[in-house]
Amino acid sequence: MCDVCGCNHINDTQETKIIKAKQSLLKSNENTAFINKEHFNDKGILAVNLMSSPGSGKTTLLERTVDALRKELSMGVLEGDIETEIDAERIRKKGIPAVQITTGGACHLESSLIHKGFHALEHQLNGKKLDILFIENVGNLVCPPFFELGEHIRVVLVSVPEGSDKPLKYPKAFKTSHVFIITKSDLVAHFDFDIEQVREHALSINPLLSIFVLSAKTGDGLEEWFDFIKKAKNNNVKD
Repeated sequence: MCDVCGCNHINDTQETKIIKAKQSLLKSNENTAFINKEHFNDKGILAVNLMSSPGSGKTTLLERTVDALRKELSMGVLEGDIETEIDAERIRKKGIPAVQITTGGACHLESSLIHKGFHALEHQLNGKKLDILFIENVGNLVCPPFFELGEHIRVVLVSVPEGSDKPLKYPKAFKTSHVFIITKSDLVAHFDFDIEQVREHALSINPLLSIFVLSAKTGDGLEEWFDFIKKAKNNNVKD
């Protein structure tokens, strides 16, 4: 884990200094996030931040979304990970510009990384207009919810194999999100996963959540997600 998120308290005498440092860092992050959002607004870009544990299916969902919407919308992706360009390479194979942001150990993306990553993405675009920017956050449900990136929509994903307890275990991720996606629904018969109970828990934390249940493998529920993205682009961001 990382110092930024409060994982390495050393002793009580340092606690006050650590808290002040965190408050300062989070305020700086918020300021840059505001700048990012203003930049996206000026360019008519809808920014979507995807958060989840590792292996929930974020990249696969992005691939399916690209395949479905590429004729209607221009998309770009910022891929967050601790190491490697594996996910960015998967997106590039779809013909979509993607920039890999490697944190080198930090368990989340910060707004300053998004600021730099987006300008790198602009170089790939060569002046081409972008409709939607997808940000795939580092696989982790603990730290990313604390860091605004300048996104318009925050999405939290939980896959069926992960279990039904994720909303209760990681409430911050659900409280700060606009959308909750249950992925790998085709596996529900093979796991102890009560979809209605998970819905209930998530909505008890955040009653305003839009919830989608889908399978990128079978295609079930994907159309509803695609429609949501298209409407969000039309309604939330002025071109």
